Amino acid sequence: MATPNLSLDAGATPIYESVANLPIVSPHGHCDPSWFAQNQPFPDPAALLVTPDHYVFRLLYSHGFSLASLGIGPGAESDPRQVFRRFASHWPAFLGTPSALWLGHTLGSVFGIDEALSETTADTVYDAIDTALRDPAFRPNALMERFGIVLLATTDGALDDLSHHRTVASESRPWRMVPTFRPDSVINPAHARFDSDLDVLALITDTDINSVRAWSEALRARRDYFASHGATATDHDVPVLQTERLSESEATRLFDAVRSGTADNATRHRLHGHMLVEMALMSRDDGLVMQIHAGASRSTNRQLTETYGPDMGADIPHRTDWVRGLDGLLNTVGNDPSARVIAFTLDESSYARELAPMAGHWPALRLGPPWWFHDSPNGIARYLDGVVETAGYGKLAGFNDDTRAFMSIPARHDLWRRCVAIHLGQQMARGYFGRSDAEMLARKLSLDLAVESYRLGPTLASAGVSL
Repeated sequence: MATPNLSLDAGATPIYESVANLPIVSPHGHCDPSWFAQNQPFPDPAALLVTPDHYVFRLLYSHGFSLASLGIGPGAESDPRQVFRRFASHWPAFLGTPSALWLGHTLGSVFGIDEALSETTADTVYDAIDTALRDPAFRPNALMERFGIVLLATTDGALDDLSHHRTVASESRPWRMVPTFRPDSVINPAHARFDSDLDVLALITDTDINSVRAWSEALRARRDYFASHGATATDHDVPVLQTERLSESEATRLFDAVRSGTADNATRHRLHGHMLVEMALMSRDDGLVMQIHAGASRSTNRQLTETYGPDMGADIPHRTDWVRGLDGLLNTVGNDPSARVIAFTLDESSYARELAPMAGHWPALRLGPPWWFHDSPNGIARYLDGVVETAGYGKLAGFNDDTRAFMSIPARHDLWRRCVAIHLGQQMARGYFGRSDAEMLARKLSLDLAVESYRLGPTLASAGVSL
């Protein structure tokens, strides 16, 4: 099928062309590190494009397909060809969504498939992908080079031993893979695995976690472990955004209540907010960039959650009060330029009202790119229009693809670069700046800001990557 591309006018085209072939830096995402350590063929087209991609299966679910019929969970369909047929038969459901652009780019540019995806072409397309996946050129590490990805960050639980990262680091490659420290299950007392994971944290750090101070020291040890394996960032899912710096005695009182099983939700949220401030203080000290993702109501479909667990496509944006929510954190580290906090939100209404003015004031704060439901042509346009006038371009963190759909990474970066070119072309037309400034900003937004925001320069240099 023809590779779909966002159309560019005469003003945007040369700006896009100046950045189209830049290497890809992916500083935040969710690809499985075992793919690159083991470098095995991807199993089949359905496992590659349908079952791991919540953008895909959530929309198919909304059209009446059970998750089991898509190869997911209890009673899952065991024939991947059948799963792919169901996906292909409902291809029109994706038209108008960014998934259609990403998937179309993958089928056309990566696999060279000319046929339009439909119920009648499902088997032909399936066979073409299946045949390609048996070719060594389509194994993960070969695709890293083909895609021009020079750095890929994964997201790893705080208790992970990072063995796959050690395997990749032990081999000579023209790209780097780095972990990201994700401590949700050991800093958020409301997390379902908090008690059991805190016990594991105590075991692997050889720490008796009987106080907030010991808890913090165990976390600091894990951060050091991740940094020794190349991590430059932490990542935090924050369902309830409220941060405050508690006294040690108050934090200990709340911690004791949590560990004894007597804490209520308000206590758990306060203690989580305190630990987020602790994480920010550690980020200031050890240099790991702190990412905060807020504004998502998780697992809103209770029936799916009970049957399949979390992350089944029922996460929905909600309103977020960033000013009050980050008050404790920013009034602790926000004035220090050596601290680095990157905020992501699903609450678009907060871009111009709160986040852009905040980033335009606090030295420590930067804005992540449009996230999740908003990494679309219109979402990117709204984001840039909403934040640039107040925050400027230099307080943005560039782009990251934030995906586990590996094949879509080139498409996502290409779409961002096209949207950036359209925006900058419009800014030129308004007389805000000329072509040289537009091309400079295009490079920053496409590559340089991500490298600088995530402090990736030394990592890339150590791999011999010259940008």
